[in-house]
Amino acid sequence: MKRREHLQWLAGGALAAGSPGLFAQTAGSSGRYPQRPITLIVPTAPGGTTDFTARLIAEPLSRVLGQPVVVDNKPGASGNIGNQSVARAKPDGYTLLVSYSGYHVGNPHLFKQAGWDPIKDFAPVAMLTRAPQVIALSPKIPANSVAELVKFAKANPGKLNYASSGIGSIQHIAGELFKQLTGTFITHIPYRGSGPAVQDLMAGNVDMFITTPAGVVGQVQGGRLKAVAVTSAQRLTSLPTVPTATEAGLRGYDLDSWFALYAPAGTPAEIVNQINQEVNKILVQGDIRKKADDSGTGVQTMTPAQLGEFTRKELEYWGNVINKSKITVE
Repeated sequence: MKRREHLQWLAGGALAAGSPGLFAQTAGSSGRYPQRPITLIVPTAPGGTTDFTARLIAEPLSRVLGQPVVVDNKPGASGNIGNQSVARAKPDGYTLLVSYSGYHVGNPHLFKQAGWDPIKDFAPVAMLTRAPQVIALSPKIPANSVAELVKFAKANPGKLNYASSGIGSIQHIAGELFKQLTGTFITHIPYRGSGPAVQDLMAGNVDMFITTPAGVVGQVQGGRLKAVAVTSAQRLTSLPTVPTATEAGLRGYDLDSWFALYAPAGTPAEIVNQINQEVNKILVQGDIRKKADDSGTGVQTMTPAQLGEFTRKELEYWGNVINKSKITVE
């Protein structure tokens, strides 16, 4: 089963399963859950798609649970700082990780000692959103298409650079694959999250950023950035004039990112299930779907078991991509 088909199968299973009625949940001797604020750790700087996804669910989740849900950005070390903090947190449902696929299933293949394990240290809770990538350019670059970009890069080897949200991130992998497919030499510049990278892209301090739509759609629509392709099978409704990678001549450039919710390993199953059910209800609400669609992302629902299976398959898939691309953190 292909990766995209597997994702669609899992989503269908989650929706078909439905959400059974909630019952009183307990957290050890503390009584009903939750009794105090819940923290969503985001392992990136504010402004990127991981941050967008966390804030997409934080306020509605706070309403249904009756406690504040606080977003806490902990960028650094290509996501390892934020992931470590959740892996080491008390497994009581009050500290959760909004994880980015590039870190969650990429870092284990890139770091000899990341300080956390994607399977052993986390309990899968809920899938949240998924997104293709947008090839975005600084307005200073004299190119308005992939063909023009490749021509300029080949005529100026080593002159262009591209940003990523960190070494080993999907943006890093996307940049290296772009170079391989096009036979170009473009220098990698890692940032501590998508937000700072987008700011430097608009300022012309970096030339290219291949990232999820949420962080750049507004800037492209406002003319502050140029988009030359999206890696989805169809064009995005938020960027209808931007061709797909296939249309632009980059066949096989399939680079979906996903964003999911995890708890520390050992978190009681009843708490995991309660959060999963409430999050899945939030994700299918019309206004939430619209916010996601407008940003260029799409909501995705799964049960905890489905997310666990999906995580394992993605860990293997991206391991193969990273190994073939010979990407390292050195």
